[in-house]
Amino acid sequence: MTYPRSEIAVFLINLKRSEKRRRDMADRLAQLGLPYTVFDAVDGRANWATLAPSVDIAAFERNTGRRVLPGEIGTYHSHLGVWQAFVDSGQRIALVLEDDVVFHDDFLSALDLAVAAVDQWDFLKLNKIRAKHPRLQGKIGPYDLNAYVGAATGLGAYLITHDLATRLLPAMLPITRPIDHELDRIFVHDFRHFGLEPFPSHVDDGNESTITGSSFSEVQKFPKWKRLPNYALRLRNLIGKAIYLARSRQR
Repeated sequence: MTYPRSEIAVFLINLKRSEKRRRDMADRLAQLGLPYTVFDAVDGRANWATLAPSVDIAAFERNTGRRVLPGEIGTYHSHLGVWQAFVDSGQRIALVLEDDVVFHDDFLSALDLAVAAVDQWDFLKLNKIRAKHPRLQGKIGPYDLNAYVGAATGLGAYLITHDLATRLLPAMLPITRPIDHELDRIFVHDFRHFGLEPFPSHVDDGNESTITGSSFSEVQKFPKWKRLPNYALRLRNLIGKAIYLARSRQR
């Protein structure tokens, strides 16, 4: 099935104050020739008072073993806002980009192959922070279509279908973990969460994250004894994903 690039909803998430990132991404996207819409990211720091009620802070800290970062809550709501805009657009596929993506030479060809094979996935990562213990689910041209028993995190560039965005939106609140960790719970949300490897892009924030600060300086982890619930959660997620993937293979 062919699906013209012009019919893909492309969203670039960018904080208004991150002007250099917006300019850099505009240059990169212009080189690709991809039309896109800038989605003004939710500023977690500036809007914390209004965002805090959407967070189950006790559950979040238990699940992550650290303090909540206002920036990651802003990021969470930014992705939800993009999904809502995408659903409202009526288009079938969205390409969602954060503002620190570097595109590889094969990005457009990988994109074309991925959207032509939309019936094989619901959510498709085009880069990653973590993509541990891959399990091959199929091939798309020269690329592996992988699921992950281990952690699959990072939302720098991904494709999502209209049906999945519609289904996920009412299930994502209250916030109990970062959004990429929530999406990694495929055994809860029941969808095909895959990566296209080798990934046709990567993220490069120059070690200056708008969420975690310079060199993760704003991350406040609890002492190890207080992180025990987080370690147990990781094990439960690993087992849950392994069982889910084994069962889905048999469908």
